[in-house]
Amino acid sequence: MDRPIDPSVTRQQTRKRLAFGGTALSMAVVAYLGLPALLSPGIERDRIRTAIVEPGAVDAAISATGLVVPAIELVIASPIEARVRRVLERPGARLSAGQPIVELDVSQAKLAVEQLAQDLAIRANEQGRTRLGLQKSLIDFEGRTEIKRLQLAQLESQLARDRQLFGEGLLSEELLRKSELATAQAGIELKQIEAERENAREATAAELRGLDLEMAKLRREAEEARRQLALAAARTERAGVLTWVVGEEGATVPRGAPLARVADFSSFRVDASVSDVHAKRLTPGQPALVQAGEETLQGTVSRIDPTVVNGVMTVAIALDNPSNALLRSNLRVDVQIVIARKAHALRIRRGPFATGEGTQDVFVVRGDRAVRTPVTFGLSSVDYFEVVSGLIADDEVIISDMRDYQRLSEVRLR
Repeated sequence: MDRPIDPSVTRQQTRKRLAFGGTALSMAVVAYLGLPALLSPGIERDRIRTAIVEPGAVDAAISATGLVVPAIELVIASPIEARVRRVLERPGARLSAGQPIVELDVSQAKLAVEQLAQDLAIRANEQGRTRLGLQKSLIDFEGRTEIKRLQLAQLESQLARDRQLFGEGLLSEELLRKSELATAQAGIELKQIEAERENAREATAAELRGLDLEMAKLRREAEEARRQLALAAARTERAGVLTWVVGEEGATVPRGAPLARVADFSSFRVDASVSDVHAKRLTPGQPALVQAGEETLQGTVSRIDPTVVNGVMTVAIALDNPSNALLRSNLRVDVQIVIARKAHALRIRRGPFATGEGTQDVFVVRGDRAVRTPVTFGLSSVDYFEVVSGLIADDEVIISDMRDYQRLSEVRLR
């Protein structure tokens, strides 16, 4: 037969069940509160780089690759069509101003100079003979004019006597009329001779001016021929290093063809290669930054080549210090061309955490956690991104590469 359970045993069992339930509930609460923290990914602080949002200037820049080239490269062209007689210097030679590089066969040029000298002498002789002939013609006109003046004076005297005789009734009217006509005819002939003499004088002056112009032209041609003959030695106008010279002795080079190139390695510029998509944003005078090793050199856009080759334009950068010791010919450098500038903006130092303009998620440090935050960036410079929205001054941002954590809303910092 069953006996009733002792109440003390029942109370003891109830206490045990309550204690077990309370323990289970406590463990559930602890697990609920602590498990996410245990499971949440973390990152060591010494493995990340951070930067502080700060006010300051931001420059928008176009990235390009550049090549250091001599600022001045002298091209020596052949002044005449001639044969290369001898190459006096080879590439790599250091030249002083006035030093000859190539010797040309100038026999044809000498003949041309001599021919021009002969033509000039012939024209000078022709000019002299023409001048003498014209002067003789003027002398003849002067003689005819004087003779006609004397004839007119004689006829005028005869007319005066005839009029006196006609008044006294000693001369007929017909004879008086003939005397008047003869005098009038002589006056007309004198005016005609004087007009012909003036026309001859003007024609003489015009012809002599034409001869003077022709002589001046011949003199200029002769001077140019002598100058080209003097240039046929292909001398450099300034000191430098010979970078190229025509290689074949005996070859014939046309007038204007390059014979040699001389570079001045004491100063340099940078020729930057820029995508043609930026063509409308480039103008001469824009600031430029050239990264040569660990040093950043200041410069300015001096020239934009309008020619596009395979989608690439060439932009010449004039350096503020073209003689910097880091510069070497054909050295490849990175170039940043500043196309816009904001003097007052919020900025954050550049890093792989963002790609630049647009809205992107970044991790902002909040105590021992990094919280993913959408941020809008504006201008991009060599060193900074402009912060348009999403951050305020003094915010600390992880600027290391955080792509592995982009799916998380926050990351623990240890």
